[in-house]
Amino acid sequence: MSTTATRHVSPEPAASAASERRTAESARRRAPWTAILERLDDAADLIGLDPYVHRMLRTPKRILEVSVPVRMDDGHIEVFKGWRVHHDTTRGPAKGGIRFHPAVDAEEVSALAASMSLKCSVVDIPFGGAKGGVRCDPAQLSIRELERLTRRYAWEIMPLLGQDKDVPAPDVNTDGRVMAWFYDTVAMATGEAAPGSVTGKPLALGGTKGHASATSAGVFSITGAVFSELDMPVDGARAVVQGFGKVGSPLVRRLDGAGMRVVAVSDVGGAVYNGEGLDPEDLADHVALTGSVRGFVGGEGITQDEMWKLPCELAVPAALDNAIDECVAESIGAKVIVEAANCPTTTEADSIMQGRDIVVVPDILANAGGVTASYFEWAQSRQPYAWGEELASEQLRRRMEAGLSAVWGKADALGVSLRRAAFALGVERIAEAIVARGLFP
Repeated sequence: MSTTATRHVSPEPAASAASERRTAESARRRAPWTAILERLDDAADLIGLDPYVHRMLRTPKRILEVSVPVRMDDGHIEVFKGWRVHHDTTRGPAKGGIRFHPAVDAEEVSALAASMSLKCSVVDIPFGGAKGGVRCDPAQLSIRELERLTRRYAWEIMPLLGQDKDVPAPDVNTDGRVMAWFYDTVAMATGEAAPGSVTGKPLALGGTKGHASATSAGVFSITGAVFSELDMPVDGARAVVQGFGKVGSPLVRRLDGAGMRVVAVSDVGGAVYNGEGLDPEDLADHVALTGSVRGFVGGEGITQDEMWKLPCELAVPAALDNAIDECVAESIGAKVIVEAANCPTTTEADSIMQGRDIVVVPDILANAGGVTASYFEWAQSRQPYAWGEELASEQLRRRMEAGLSAVWGKADALGVSLRRAAFALGVERIAEAIVARGLFP
């Protein structure tokens, strides 16, 4: 028993407050897994899912937790914790990104892996769902420390990896450079080139043009398709975008190029508004110089809450999870929401927006452009034959629009929202594969 436990010392108010904050943060991080299970259960009811299949899908296939010791630049050894989760691999190899973030835990990674299973199913690509992560703050690591962390993490999860077993990709705080280190580690360990073992690689290693902006391209395609379904013009429509990073920045350019007025953009530093539309190039230059949209001279500063309330045709959450909660949902001014981030809407907020007749295109469809581009890269690496950029772009557009058409049809058939329909469709396709394969032994 610890000394502090035996002395029964009452905590200081500040310590108590800190403990409460940690508890609240822990509950917030668990929310995505709870939300996934609730939506999975709802989908099972909608389609009359076999209870045994339902039980299988409520439990990840495997959860690997690993210790990741790293020698830091000053010589001491720091030990990080990492995970790789496979939710379901019935339809194909496990597929999912790797994130480096201080708040990563097993609950979050499991929820994201389940989302990947459904996402791949909804856009009908032959992958199962996976996700990986290491609890760390990359901003506090040197380049050499980041490389050593990446390589050791890859080594620790090596038993799961392989182009026919588990194919990682970039996610939060990881990029092509990290994937190159990851790929090289796998190749050195196995003695095989196996370029299909990782996607999101640099072009020099068999990556594909447009992969980095594929999520935004997919969101853009979905936006055009849903506006068409609703008989809403894209040209002149107003949009607000939360997040101006790897997804939000190229998306703002695409929306502006299609004639939309992106009237507000926010990031962790603040939000800016211009009723005539923000200039995407000037805004990108400002962010490159200052690190935030805050202070952009081409717009006026507003709060993020004020941004959500702006009257507009489109709102795109393109940051982290739970951005749209009950408070935001009660006052959000958009007619259509296209979820570019993973799990950006709480279940409570979802119900509120359904009651307000706001059309929400769920993340498992809207942001599937990234995994679809990964599928194309994987296919090219396996052939091996590189596609032209125009072919890849056209195939991505077709795949995303086909996904929306299938979900829209399911929503009409069941008389439910697009989110409930997407989950129903995804679960139905996975269940079909499980039944077709049977249960071993």
